[in-house]
Amino acid sequence: MAEENIDLSRFLNGNAKRKSKEEPIEIPVVLENVLRYCLKDASERMLKGEQIVPFSALAVGQTLFMEEHPGEEPADSFHSARKTVENARGALAYGFCYDGFVEMGENAIRKDCLIAEGGCPGEPYGHAIGLLYTIDGQGNCKFEEEPIYVGNSMNYMLSLTEIGDTSEEEE
Repeated sequence: MAEENIDLSRFLNGNAKRKSKEEPIEIPVVLENVLRYCLKDASERMLKGEQIVPFSALAVGQTLFMEEHPGEEPADSFHSARKTVENARGALAYGFCYDGFVEMGENAIRKDCLIAEGGCPGEPYGHAIGLLYTIDGQGNCKFEEEPIYVGNSMNYMLSLTEIGDTSEEEE
């Protein structure tokens, strides 16, 4: 995948909505759409039988730059993504996507889940959403229709200022 340019306007959806009965989560629209794009890309790869190598998607202007972050251990992939994202001046948002699991219910049952987490410049924390899936006996994946909100996450863009912010960044 190296560095792939994708026209961001193709997947931005100003009407993005969550189907939740709980209190709505406030995720910036550009971030939500980057995260949803990451999940869509990863799920399409899995449906083709491809292995999911953790990857980042960095929204700069109307372009989405994607980069894989392979590693021996999960921490290696997270570290690589953080290095790519934390100094991305001029970026609107980023997503980091990987194959993982979530624990659900009182019994903390583990469920397979594609997870996309990310943030926007200057925000105190990021957000993570996930797409639950099952694999049948023949190895076929079946994905839920809508992502779930996994929770807050670290924001690798915390130290960056928002686009249009004219105040100087602290060194």
